[in-house]
Amino acid sequence: MAKDGKFRWSKWIFILVVLGAAVGGVMYFKNDHTAAPQYQTAPVTRADLTQVVTANGTLNPVLNVQVGSQISGNIAKLFADYNSLVKSNQVVAQLDPAIFQAAVHQAEGDLANGKAALELQQVQERRSKVLFDNKLISDSDYDTAVASLHQAEAQLKMKQAALERAQLDLDHCTIYAPVDGIVISRNVDVGQTVAASMNAPVLFQIANDLSKMQIDASVSEADVGTVEERQRVNFTVDAYPNRTFIGSVVQIRNSASNVQNVVTYDTVIGVTNADFKLKPGMTATVSITTGQRTNVLKIPNAALRFKPPEPSTNQTLVARLLTKVGLGKEPKTAATNAVPVAKAGGSNKVETAENTSPPLTGNEPPEVLMRRVREMRDRGEEPPPEIRAKLRELFQSGALQRPGQGGASMGGGNGSRPRPASAAWRTIYVLATNTPPGGGDPVLVPRAVRVRAGITDGSYTEITDGLQEGELAIIAVRSSSAQAAATSTSGTSPFGGPPRFR
Repeated sequence: MAKDGKFRWSKWIFILVVLGAAVGGVMYFKNDHTAAPQYQTAPVTRADLTQVVTANGTLNPVLNVQVGSQISGNIAKLFADYNSLVKSNQVVAQLDPAIFQAAVHQAEGDLANGKAALELQQVQERRSKVLFDNKLISDSDYDTAVASLHQAEAQLKMKQAALERAQLDLDHCTIYAPVDGIVISRNVDVGQTVAASMNAPVLFQIANDLSKMQIDASVSEADVGTVEERQRVNFTVDAYPNRTFIGSVVQIRNSASNVQNVVTYDTVIGVTNADFKLKPGMTATVSITTGQRTNVLKIPNAALRFKPPEPSTNQTLVARLLTKVGLGKEPKTAATNAVPVAKAGGSNKVETAENTSPPLTGNEPPEVLMRRVREMRDRGEEPPPEIRAKLRELFQSGALQRPGQGGASMGGGNGSRPRPASAAWRTIYVLATNTPPGGGDPVLVPRAVRVRAGITDGSYTEITDGLQEGELAIIAVRSSSAQAAATSTSGTSPFGGPPRFR
């Protein structure tokens, strides 16, 4: 009897435990444990915005002259050194003139020989003329005397030219400064031999005026469209990290440079260097002011990147079984016409906006489906994957045609309204107060707003249309430590299954 009684008590205890677990599981899955999302917001304020394009460049003189040598020879004397101030036509170097002086003397001797030969041919031509007139020589002999005279005249001109060339080479032994300026580079020493072949050897580099310099900045192709002449430029150099220099855009050169598939354009920036602090070859980090606004509405750039989190549809096996028998809750799906509402008390609801269309099923007519998808994208929403797959099938089958190909258009009908420019119109989310249709306490609703964006300074963006000052733009979902702890403890199923992620 004792064993039978003990067995019955054990049986009743087991039944009570099973019933308690079942009731607890039903209550667990029927209740919504998802904590209301807490949004981090930033108010829409007014301020000044400045949009800049950054680039790197090298400081160079406006006029940088390379002084070379047209002839080969040994450097005999140097009259300029680094940082030497020189004037135009001032002698800066002297090559050894001995060889070229000898060439001049030889050309002078050849010229004298040519003059003597010419005089002899002139005398012979006069004699031949007398004999020819008296019929004492033939016509051919007289023609030969005339031709010899002409040859002697031509030889004299050639020897005169050779003398002039030899004299020019002798003159080129003396190197002159072509402009006024300062020597920034000297590439030769006394006694060094320079060889002038296809390219003239560079002896000096002379900067015309270091009080006015220029920066050759490499601006990427993505930014060059906003750069214009006469725009203000601020730049710094490593030599003076605490000082900001000022310049302006002088020229945007059309010649592109492609380095490792990166296309850049040379932008010339004029710089005034009155105190001569800037030196040629310095690396400058420039900021070109491409846009400036005063007292405009602005929002953080994070608000443009924010998207509301979609509810999770993950369910355990037990939850799916309870849903089938009518005891569980239907999984929440990402609705295109609903937004999560966070009540101040912490409850979580989903409200459907008024005057909205039912969710897409994919069975709509092709034109209607395309129009509905376009409206969703204009609101900043993205259609579900199955709808996108249906659109691809319609495009491939020819039931729908892309804009510009005729047939059904994205707007439907015979004409389609132009879609807003993607670069100007953006979708953001703001917190708005909403009262449920059946009454009750007002709730805070993330509402999608279509805004027109202007310039940006990298942290904030100008808003020219769609918002008012003081509205709260959502920039992130804030998760508190209490919510994290509640999620970790409530995510464990009472039946020992894996945690539920909602």
